[in-house]
Amino acid sequence: MPPAKKRKTAASAKARKGDHVVTATTEPTPPSPPPADEAQTVAAPEPSEEASTSTPAPAPAPASAPAAEEPQAQAQEQEQEQKQEDTTAPETATPAPSVSVQERMARFRALQTRAKSSSASNLSAAQTEAHRLANDPAQLTTIQRKSAIASNKLLKADIEDEGGDFERKRAWDWTVDESEKWDRRVAKKDRHRDDIAFADYRREANKVYKRQLKNLGDPDLERYTREKMRAIEEAAARGTLELVETEDGEMVAVDKDGTFYGGGGGDVISSFADNKPDKKAVDRLVGEMKKAEDVAAKKRKERLAKNGDDGDVTYINDKNKQFNQKLARFYNKYTAEIRDSFERGTMI
Repeated sequence: MPPAKKRKTAASAKARKGDHVVTATTEPTPPSPPPADEAQTVAAPEPSEEASTSTPAPAPAPASAPAAEEPQAQAQEQEQEQKQEDTTAPETATPAPSVSVQERMARFRALQTRAKSSSASNLSAAQTEAHRLANDPAQLTTIQRKSAIASNKLLKADIEDEGGDFERKRAWDWTVDESEKWDRRVAKKDRHRDDIAFADYRREANKVYKRQLKNLGDPDLERYTREKMRAIEEAAARGTLELVETEDGEMVAVDKDGTFYGGGGGDVISSFADNKPDKKAVDRLVGEMKKAEDVAAKKRKERLAKNGDDGDVTYINDKNKQFNQKLARFYNKYTAEIRDSFERGTMI
């Protein structure tokens, strides 16, 4: 056990200071006490001032060994004061080590989960892309077409080896109507195979008109029948048209004075002037006109970007411009000097 703590007085402090200076130069510092004793000294409460006054002071150490006990007591007092300051200091705002470790572990587990889910989603996306590339509709169509062509060639070779007629053999699988439609289609395709170049504006207009007719779609026969029956009923109510039932039970409209079908300002003729198309038909017409304008503007922009518009105008339309460009490619090297002479005015 370390010696009891002595009271601090002014006389003892001066004497201790003087003794410490003397003994520090003569004797080495004794080793510090073990940690267990330090813990006991920290845990022990500091005696209050009243208790120190009530209890008698311990007997002074023998005078033979004051120099040996003084450095040890001073070191113990310094350590005890330091530990008291540490215990009485306010708690800092830093979290406990266990809490920070738990937070880091939770964050690490979250990162592991994210990495695992990312790898799984990447693998799934890669498999989906590989499956799409393997089952591409365009590639499947190409493969099926090549397979059909190969099987047709093999069948034709087998039939010709046997001495049979391939066209007659193949016609057994089709009806007469289907065969005639196919023949007309093939003949039309052969007829229009080389009809892609510009011939005249009449043929170009005819092509555009046919293309627009294809884009119109199927006619509304129900609406036509409904309007026709309404016009017949109105004419029958006015007396200009008579409905007669035949022996077979069929209703026939008889024009009495020839104004319903024969013209002369009748009902049918006047209906053309009073006819109003529905909103759907008007929107379709407007869409076709806008589409044609957009196509024309796009082609004009492409021509300007390709050929430029900074030269002299030597054409009256696009076809004439193309013809002049074709002539220039072949004959410019021969006519360049003549054209330059004309421009300078030196040509005789």
